[in-house]
Amino acid sequence: SSAITANSYSDDNISIQISSVRENDTNIYVADVQVKSIQYLKTAFADNSYGRNIKETTSDIAQSSGAIFAINGDFYGFRDYGFVLRNGTLYRDTAGDGDALVIYSDGSFKSVSEADSNAQQLLDDGAVQILSFGPALIKDGSITVGSNDEVGQSMTSNPRTAIGMISPLHYIFVVSDGRTNENAGLSLKQLADVMQEYGCTEAYNLDGGGSSTMWFNGNVINS
Repeated sequence: SSAITANSYSDDNISIQISSVRENDTNIYVADVQVKSIQYLKTAFADNSYGRNIKETTSDIAQSSGAIFAINGDFYGFRDYGFVLRNGTLYRDTAGDGDALVIYSDGSFKSVSEADSNAQQLLDDGAVQILSFGPALIKDGSITVGSNDEVGQSMTSNPRTAIGMISPLHYIFVVSDGRTNENAGLSLKQLADVMQEYGCTEAYNLDGGGSSTMWFNGNVINS
């Protein structure tokens, strides 16, 4: 049996608590998620298909996957490199030049340099998901981005999406608003600070900007 409110969900295997805070002139939405096993943390493709430039909103993917809670992921389909491992299946082992987030079968997270890693080896070592965006925000409890770090050509203050681990099977998902009169958006360093405030020992930046979405029980939480 499950208990659901506007900002929480719980059953025997999954607990979700969503809250919002305002920092740096920005609305930030934080979901504290605990799962009994890694099988309750899944990834899904747009249009349920692996390939180039396939588009579908996070909301539609979540709805069709039967998700309770969802955020947007990486942007694997807009390039030909970057590790892609989804729900235990390796789709692409061509290394990119940045950090990948590896999620293991025991629920632990680790950020690795793709150039220094082998996707098949990560899979053999127990990885079940590899996301390729970045950069890593926190490794081993320490913030790994500075005030001037940014993703490619992106603006310094953006809508953001990030995922972090407090401990294996206990996660923090953060989505921030940005680029509006009401919301300045966050720099990567500010995003890392938020993740650290919530106790993350590992944290990783996902595809932000216009893609940033936090979806819960049929509704988009952020704006």
